[in-house]
Amino acid sequence: MATPKRIPVSPAQLRTRPPDTVVCRPGAAAAPQRVRMAGSSFFWPMRLLPAPRRNAMHALYIFCRKVHGIAHGAATREIKLRLLGDWRAETALLYAGRPQHTVTQGLRAPMNRFDLRFEDFLLILDGMEMEARSDIRAPSFAQLDVYCERGAVAVGRLALRIFGAPTPEVERLAAALGRALQLTSILRDLTQDASRQRLYLPRELLQAHGIFATIPSYVLAQPALPQVCNDLGERAAAGFSEAEAIIAVCPPFPIWPSAAILVAWRALLDALLARGWTRLDEPVATPVLHQKAPLIGGAPIVGQPTSFRPSGAESFRDLRTAL
Repeated sequence: MATPKRIPVSPAQLRTRPPDTVVCRPGAAAAPQRVRMAGSSFFWPMRLLPAPRRNAMHALYIFCRKVHGIAHGAATREIKLRLLGDWRAETALLYAGRPQHTVTQGLRAPMNRFDLRFEDFLLILDGMEMEARSDIRAPSFAQLDVYCERGAVAVGRLALRIFGAPTPEVERLAAALGRALQLTSILRDLTQDASRQRLYLPRELLQAHGIFATIPSYVLAQPALPQVCNDLGERAAAGFSEAEAIIAVCPPFPIWPSAAILVAWRALLDALLARGWTRLDEPVATPVLHQKAPLIGGAPIVGQPTSFRPSGAESFRDLRTAL
């Protein structure tokens, strides 16, 4: 799997495009994405944030959905890369103070208010270009780590800044939790990815268990697949444990959305491990926070979680119990 080089874009290098290639009606992009977000495990943690942070997370979510949709869509590789290049240029316009698209216009205030880094948006686009440029099959651990960094970890850094997480912990928590989420997502989506001729299980794990092929459908039919998936699941679980340890020593209020997401996704990983890897078409129940938790730390799931005030590890234990 080739690692694409980043093409730097500065505002001075931006080409002028016709307005109809970028600009859309206000709210046109946001509404459908908010509906889709309502079905995800991120919905209630985002709903409970104060309005400025909640709006910033919605804007970030929409941006990620837009570029993800391009990379995973049915267009040719050339068109995908061209569209992602337009988003790269539009992101540069955002940081030049001249966003043209509804999505980047929605990011303008959060960018300034929460000190969102241009480099993290570029990393997200780098990751989508990896997806668009070639079918990823059995990457090395090093390549998979780059993929995680460009996707989940970069998004995690932006989200943690929006949440208001302590600056010293942003990098460590984003790295641990982001990689754990990405590995869990890989295990959840094995058959879906195989239908797209993608296989994200790392090459070294496959070969360690005697699987040297990279054809997705063939790999998923191998008797040794459960050992490969369990090994990757252990890595994801270790990432969740590391993230939990970081969360436990952070101030509870700005970090609780990350704790809520961790709980939901670790429950998903546990459900996948319990189901096993011989019945990949059998769905597992996806944890959705509002189905299990009428309360978070004693606060109803409406408005701001003002009762969520215990500190450190106690707050994390309370959250896990509630969920």
